[in-house]
Amino acid sequence: MKAEDTLVTSLLEGAKQFIVPIFQRDYSWGTKHCQQLWKDVIRVGSDPKVKGHFLGSVVYVAAEDNSAAITRWLLIDGQQRMTTLTLLLIALRDRIKELQDAGEDLGEVSTPEELDDYYLRNRHGKGDRRHKLHLRRADHDTLISRLDGKGIPDAASERIKENYNFLRDLVSKADVQIVYAGIKKLVVVDVCLTRGQDDPQMIFESLNSTGVDLTQADLIRNFVLMRLDETSQTQLYEEYWQPIEHAFGRRYRTEFDKFVKDFLTLQLRPGTPLKAAEIYHEFRSFFLRTVDKCGVDGILSDLRRFGTYYTAFSLGQEKQPALKEAFARLRSLIEVASPVVLTLYDYHDRAKTLSADEFVEAIELLESFVFRRSVCDMQTRSLGQIFASLAYRITESQPLLSLKVALYRQGKKRRFPTDAEFREALETRDIYDMRTCFYLLDRLENFSKERIDTSLFTIEHVMPQNEDLRPEWRTMLGNDWQVVQETWLHRLGNLTLTGYNSTYSDRSFAEKQKIAGGFCDSPLRLNKFIREQSEWTAAAIEQRGKQLAEKALGVWQPLVVDPLAVKQRELEEYKALAANFNIENVEFDVTAKQLFDAIQPQIQALGSDVVELPNDRSVIYRVFDFFVEIIPRKQRLTLLLNLDFAECEDSSDKSEDATQYAFIIGAMESGGVIYTLESLNDIPAAINVVRQAYERVTE
Repeated sequence: MKAEDTLVTSLLEGAKQFIVPIFQRDYSWGTKHCQQLWKDVIRVGSDPKVKGHFLGSVVYVAAEDNSAAITRWLLIDGQQRMTTLTLLLIALRDRIKELQDAGEDLGEVSTPEELDDYYLRNRHGKGDRRHKLHLRRADHDTLISRLDGKGIPDAASERIKENYNFLRDLVSKADVQIVYAGIKKLVVVDVCLTRGQDDPQMIFESLNSTGVDLTQADLIRNFVLMRLDETSQTQLYEEYWQPIEHAFGRRYRTEFDKFVKDFLTLQLRPGTPLKAAEIYHEFRSFFLRTVDKCGVDGILSDLRRFGTYYTAFSLGQEKQPALKEAFARLRSLIEVASPVVLTLYDYHDRAKTLSADEFVEAIELLESFVFRRSVCDMQTRSLGQIFASLAYRITESQPLLSLKVALYRQGKKRRFPTDAEFREALETRDIYDMRTCFYLLDRLENFSKERIDTSLFTIEHVMPQNEDLRPEWRTMLGNDWQVVQETWLHRLGNLTLTGYNSTYSDRSFAEKQKIAGGFCDSPLRLNKFIREQSEWTAAAIEQRGKQLAEKALGVWQPLVVDPLAVKQRELEEYKALAANFNIENVEFDVTAKQLFDAIQPQIQALGSDVVELPNDRSVIYRVFDFFVEIIPRKQRLTLLLNLDFAECEDSSDKSEDATQYAFIIGAMESGGVIYTLESLNDIPAAINVVRQAYERVTE
């Protein structure tokens, strides 16, 4: 690597071309950046004492062996300043030509032809080597149109066009001699890398580690493609990365980082959530660990595929109507569902193990899980971790079933609310204060094939919120009207949707029913019960609340899962855990080991479905559920059995009621019977009790 301070005009002189690699982001400087450059140029151009102004760094590496007459360099860093400077030089060239044509004496300022030859074009260049700066796609076409003085292309770069016009206006009002003098004082750090020796990405990271306007996506793209030759860069960019950019569209710079975070969450399965600022470094580590096995093509292919899933869900690009609608409802409730949705989408699209109907059912189940927890006022702060852990537990062979099992096995703090909990909360809590109040009422209204557009409606309190209720309301509600209002005002039974909120105001109930557009005219199913009432009291509000809560149980379905599937999943997890242990590592003394060696084959002979699961303190035997745990003791074994003591038949009378103990030392399971095995003579009686426990869990 060679680095030195160089006048930017010297950097541009000679037969050379700087190429912005195809994977680099588009030109993105705005007029505020141009304004700052302009101020610096005028300042140093106006002061003879100032020798130079530092503009920044320009990092480049040979694009080829450079034996050609016009050398070509890949511009690793410096695209923004080099492009803006080129636009300024074009504007200066054009202005000088105007002044010359008008017959003005410009002194020592270079001619337009000289500016072209020195800084803008290669005199002997042909084809795509004619210009000193080669941008990408629309940026390049628009820049060339300004260089050649031709019409703006149809698919023009708005940044190039806008900034050129901005700089042209500034130059038209300035002294061109000062402008040219200022440009000739601009200094850059000229960093020329040695091809095949220096690491462009490492240098790029160090130059852009101080908060320059680069997203994690920019860093990731450059890291993946910068290490490759230009042909490979172009091929991989056009095949994989460009489709991703097009899919994300205008939201690429804001959403792509979020997508990569979700993608890495699925690949790395971190114990704690990934931090947004560390996404690039996490991706780099993942890439380096994976590339030898999957190849760059494999990694980018996965990124493109999962990117398609992400845009379908998060950006509303799904094509299947039922799935698109389910996605929209889930998105309205939660922002951290992507890991689960991406996993399900992968099994739907790639593995073909999740049908379209099952996919919709899975999304609606997640919607129900989130909304029920919200209504029941259960903790929602950890939903990001909950959804990540759910994603890890969905299996490719049975995606929907495994999702249900995972939701069932969440634990008490993360549980799926029951119908009883959900109904109770809907009937008794203040619904109006919920963030999802409108969503709740809209879903209750439109849970039908005949739907009504409620987008312009607002939430209406049938019994008004005004504390100074009209006399008609006070009479209807009774002497304790204030208590009734305070208790029932924000309950579900008193809330509905309407397009006539301001018309209703705090009118009497009879007026709200009969005025034009009132409840009697309303087409909403939500208002049918209200239309039918002659008065609106606490009893009516309570009755309507119960009816709507009952309907809600059908809208937001409960979790229904086969208990055998739950047990099977538990067994699989136990097997995976047991694979980390060796039964030889369980500590037995001589007597205990002799007893274990004698009883072990007899337990295994109870059935082909018996699974032996050693851990560091005991040995557990399970079918779907555990039936016996063997815990080593000094010169004996403790057998903990999944059996009710009252049902245990033991002629040896050695069985004990395990519930009489506060805890069993060394036990991993909870059982009802303890049998102490002290000699080989006890084994027949012990096996008799173990068989009872086995038969109990296999009934």
